[in-house]
Amino acid sequence: MNTKTAFITGASRGIGRACAISLARAGVRVALAARDMAKLEETATEVRALGVEAHVVAIDMASTESIKEAIASTAKDFGRIDILVNNAGITRDGLALRMKPEDWDAVLRTNLTGAFFACQQVLQGMMKERWGRIINVSSVVGESGNPGQANYVASKAGLIGLTKSLAQEIASRNITVNAVTPGFIDTDMTAVLTEEQKANMLAHIPLKRLGKPEDIAAAVRFLASDEAGYITGHVLSVNGGLYM
Repeated sequence: MNTKTAFITGASRGIGRACAISLARAGVRVALAARDMAKLEETATEVRALGVEAHVVAIDMASTESIKEAIASTAKDFGRIDILVNNAGITRDGLALRMKPEDWDAVLRTNLTGAFFACQQVLQGMMKERWGRIINVSSVVGESGNPGQANYVASKAGLIGLTKSLAQEIASRNITVNAVTPGFIDTDMTAVLTEEQKANMLAHIPLKRLGKPEDIAAAVRFLASDEAGYITGHVLSVNGGLYM
């Protein structure tokens, strides 16, 4: 079988980094995209240590041009992109009553619009090959809602809708589109929480622990595999039972 190529956004740390390493262990070549090139190089070094090719590319998910360039340069280097993992995301939390328009726009543009344009850029190649996997990393709050995060929640709920629409549009070309909704995962995003906030969170998680980036990466790797070929338009919750 030809070696598959995955393009992963937000691959410099946390969940994106774990996805890159997990896919590399499955023998998939990885293109690592994010803004922090130094951190991307660290992830690339770990991937190459597994004997797998890694391509590092700068991307700004708020810029359509940047997304186009990053994906085009990867396709030129690797020949094609078989797997897209839309993982990059930002937060600009605040109560809806006082949320600034620019904070709403920034989060929607990066988390949802950026993901859509990334999908658009890889589709032609996948349709030509008649094989593709798109995995959108949404969030448990996209399903449950969360006060103080109207923009983030709307962007992550939007990703679920995008996943289902796209899955129906391109299923005939043997391209699957699925979403993973992480619960509270031990990353830089949750590191800023106080001990009290963490304790309160754990009280609501039946499995009584925060998730690890590897927990999400395992779900992504499965959905990217041949074994998941009959799964599309699905939302896979990886949240320790927090939301059912």
